[in-house]
Amino acid sequence: MHPARRCSTLLHRDLAAVCLSSLGTHAKKSGPMKISSPPTSRLCHSRGVHPPPTRSNSSPVLLGSLQVCQMGSSSSSSSRLFSTLAQTLSSTALADPHVDPDDYEYEQADPDALLRECEEVLRNRPPRLHRDFVMTRPCSLQNAPLRIMQWNILAQALGEGKDSFVRCPMEALNWSERKYLILEEILTYRPDVLCLQEVDHYFDTFQPVLASLGYQSSFCPKPCSPCLDVHNNNGPDGCALFFNRRRFQLLHTTHLRLSAMMLKTNQVAIVATLRCRLTGRVFCVAVTHLKARSGWEAFRSAQGAHLLQQLRDITARSYPEMDQENRTRVGDGEEGIPLVVCGDFNAEPSEEVYRRFMTSPLGLDSAYKCLSEDGTTEPPYTSWKIRPSGESCSTLDYIWYSERAFQVDAVLRIPSEEQIGPDRLPSYNYPSDHLSLVCDLSFSQQPHRLM
Repeated sequence: MHPARRCSTLLHRDLAAVCLSSLGTHAKKSGPMKISSPPTSRLCHSRGVHPPPTRSNSSPVLLGSLQVCQMGSSSSSSSRLFSTLAQTLSSTALADPHVDPDDYEYEQADPDALLRECEEVLRNRPPRLHRDFVMTRPCSLQNAPLRIMQWNILAQALGEGKDSFVRCPMEALNWSERKYLILEEILTYRPDVLCLQEVDHYFDTFQPVLASLGYQSSFCPKPCSPCLDVHNNNGPDGCALFFNRRRFQLLHTTHLRLSAMMLKTNQVAIVATLRCRLTGRVFCVAVTHLKARSGWEAFRSAQGAHLLQQLRDITARSYPEMDQENRTRVGDGEEGIPLVVCGDFNAEPSEEVYRRFMTSPLGLDSAYKCLSEDGTTEPPYTSWKIRPSGESCSTLDYIWYSERAFQVDAVLRIPSEEQIGPDRLPSYNYPSDHLSLVCDLSFSQQPHRLM
């Protein structure tokens, strides 16, 4: 077996040793990050994408010296990878698993300039899918909403080596451009909290890039990732959680290896407890990725039960950074700290694990039900792909939130079948087989009940 594919070193150490966090970013001082409205000049490409039409010309790329990651097929853009983002990094230091990447200082990047760079690199690809926000209630002027983004971005090793997307040309999965598609999606919506699954380019791409944009982060790899079976892989995939460090203070992070039926599994979760620097409100956010494949419904349900129990324990804790009033509320309240849970559950709403979350004592509800007319139905799909076994159109991804603590202000619309195109996902203009989910949450106007 190729040495890069071996997972024995991961199996022979405690999971805590491989769940590497970025908890102490020391960013250079800069002003508040400019948040602009998503670009609206490019319309969706609603037809098949092979061969792809080209995007309209964009602003010139801003060149610099950083080459964050040189993996992936070569292309004309490979010499300017994320060139506006950060200072030159030491590849030797980052390869050391005992070094915390956030011990480095990163120049703060201009998100608008980086978005223009993405558009320039992707100018020969179709325009991105245009998606509008659906307002579910009048915007509150008293509370700035929290923008939450959930996305399984598709591990590069799996996309190229295992997943067999028969209608997606291999050229469309070229990492030297696909990473720009991923970053373009994130920059378009500018989330306050970003929850990702299938991340296999954390240390060489997403951590340094997003750190330069003001995000603090944590990464937890799968103990034995299937990416390690792919030749020339970039290491294990896992879950990653990013948050705006200017807006939130990290109180605590927990990495979990999920159990099912008394057995430790290959699935993980990250739970971060955050405190809003402006309001002092405290909440927890979790990201997870449950077991895939049909026939594993009972296994997923057991994983969900274990995660819910862990979340109940975590949200019942108090922290020194809380004032006495908040600590008293945590101790007296049955539901504890307000909670947001994002994940690829690999489960349709008909599965037991979905019902577990809907009926949990934590009082959770699903944000994307707000898109339905009756407010009780999930979208018809969050993933749409074609494999040798056939076409799969499924609802697998969710943003859960504490119903008593949050209100949903807006939800990003799911693109239509026409927008996605006959070749489905991934494609030349969308980098993953899963759609991103984005919603705006506001704390309910009941301060006597909030953390």
